[in-house]
Amino acid sequence: MAGQQFSPHIFFGLDAMMVSTIILCITYAVIIWDKLNRAIVALLGASVMVVIGALDQNEALKGIDWNTIGLLTGMMILVSISRRSGMFQYMAISSAQRANANPAGILLLLQITTAVVSALLDNVTTVLLIAPVTLAITKELDVPPYPFLLAEVFASNIGGTATLIGDPPNIMIGSLAGLDFNAFVIHLAPVIVVVMAVQALMVHLVWGRALKSDPARQVLVMGMSARETILDWTLLRQSLGVLVAVIVAFVLARPLHLEPATIAIAGAALLMFLDNWQHHNEKQSQNVHQTFSDVEWITIFFFIGLFIVVHGVEMGGLLALLANKLVESTGGNMASAGYAILWASAFLSAIVDNIPFVATMIPLIKSMAPAYGGADKIEPLWWCLSLGACLGGNGTLIGASANLTIAGIAERNGIPFGFIKFTLYAIPMMVVSVAICHIYVWWRYF
Repeated sequence: MAGQQFSPHIFFGLDAMMVSTIILCITYAVIIWDKLNRAIVALLGASVMVVIGALDQNEALKGIDWNTIGLLTGMMILVSISRRSGMFQYMAISSAQRANANPAGILLLLQITTAVVSALLDNVTTVLLIAPVTLAITKELDVPPYPFLLAEVFASNIGGTATLIGDPPNIMIGSLAGLDFNAFVIHLAPVIVVVMAVQALMVHLVWGRALKSDPARQVLVMGMSARETILDWTLLRQSLGVLVAVIVAFVLARPLHLEPATIAIAGAALLMFLDNWQHHNEKQSQNVHQTFSDVEWITIFFFIGLFIVVHGVEMGGLLALLANKLVESTGGNMASAGYAILWASAFLSAIVDNIPFVATMIPLIKSMAPAYGGADKIEPLWWCLSLGACLGGNGTLIGASANLTIAGIAERNGIPFGFIKFTLYAIPMMVVSVAICHIYVWWRYF
């Protein structure tokens, strides 16, 4: 019946929570195994969720975050068209020259750039813009691109934590808890600056100091003319104009009552129009076909499948159970509750998408307000949730949208980006970041 809440109906009367959790575990295990393309694995997991009765088709579609899908697709189209102007090659050479073509200096510069841009845009958009620059730079200097891409994943998730619009969990928390842009900057930006500085130091110690480039290549890069890399000045002006308009719209999204996906798709459609209106039909078809071919469809369909799998787990009741146990275990002490929310959010967000987890936690935290003296007294718990969920996304390859976006771009360019290797580097760095936040919330709030 229309409007009736969906209830799982598993074959043979099996327990919905148990079955959906098993499907999730098998899906993640095969992804970690890394022998089958992750898009295939996610779509198979999603199909099993529906076939087994954990979801029906309508409920499965409700679980897909179409805002994320639209945002990813729109920005991939913008990047594809902009790339043809030579913009990213120009940025690559200019950035390398500012660092005197020193790989370690470029690594630091790109991390800082990624973090700052991620605070103003969402982190997925940022890595879509930065990754082509990175690949162009590393190709020119003949240095391994993996450390650069990995560091940018970390920087994007860290930078995105600093503002309301930087990461989807923050958007949800701000909207449902009544917290504005300035509140996020005041309460989160200070600790994020410290986290980013420590992160950059760790990246330098692990990779930066060992990065070397042939002096001849460095001399060659320093002697290049960045201006000559611009292949189409008209397209460059059009691309920059649309990108600036999209960025401004992202910043003003709330007063404009627009979602990020709408902004990205509108920007993509406008740039496609500007790029094609003067051409005949055959040329338009070629351009549009090439543009859509550049979209990372593996990443898009992986997200679709993963959203459905996680929604099946959510409907089965596992996320609500975990969140309730978390609240019960704190014994009514707000400091203990804050620390528990911070660390549990971090580790759970590393293995389960942080969007449904945050959606589950928000009403539970709201329900704790009377015990602590009212809604205005539990604000520190929102910052703990934000820091844990956003930074926890750095813990594994599937922890955040930006991670998977970078992985898709890397693999498309022949750069292995496996789950286990990423996790071995990422978990220790994530733990250090959350530990810094633990000290911060203890000092400032508890």
